[in-house]
Amino acid sequence: MIKIHTPFNDEILCKLKPFDKVLITGYMYIARDQAHKRMYMEGIPFDAAGQCIYHCGPSEAKNNEVIGSAGPTSSYRMNEYMPYMFENGIRAFIGKGKVSDAVVESIKQNRCVYFGAIGGLGAKLSKCIKKQRIIAYESLGTEALREIYVENFPAVVIINCEGESIYERDG
Repeated sequence: MIKIHTPFNDEILCKLKPFDKVLITGYMYIARDQAHKRMYMEGIPFDAAGQCIYHCGPSEAKNNEVIGSAGPTSSYRMNEYMPYMFENGIRAFIGKGKVSDAVVESIKQNRCVYFGAIGGLGAKLSKCIKKQRIIAYESLGTEALREIYVENFPAVVIINCEGESIYERDG
């Protein structure tokens, strides 16, 4: 496991290869479809430099938990918005599944990384989230934009800075 911290930079991200396993510590942001659309239309309401977006719509917290179940959602839903995010400072995102060729090209142009988290482990992943707060779009409920602080959040490199992907590996 490779331990990395946000905010990210080229030195950290561009050494990673597909299938590398990482543990992420630091601040990042949770956003889904509607929050991405709002950021695209209205501007990103936080300092995006070197940051990471987790494609997730967490459930409501129960029993004094920091956050409810927080598993990844399919990242293809954000295809339309990701090039804009990268052009404005976002350096990585976490989700699941394939993304469009346009997103892969933007990943390469902007030297970004797509990390995968394992779907079905939302309750386990939520234990890595130590703090959370809604920072925008509260009316979206569980899809509101949140700032979170994570410790040792497990992920795997799906697409690296060079555009190399786990989906293109032989064997």
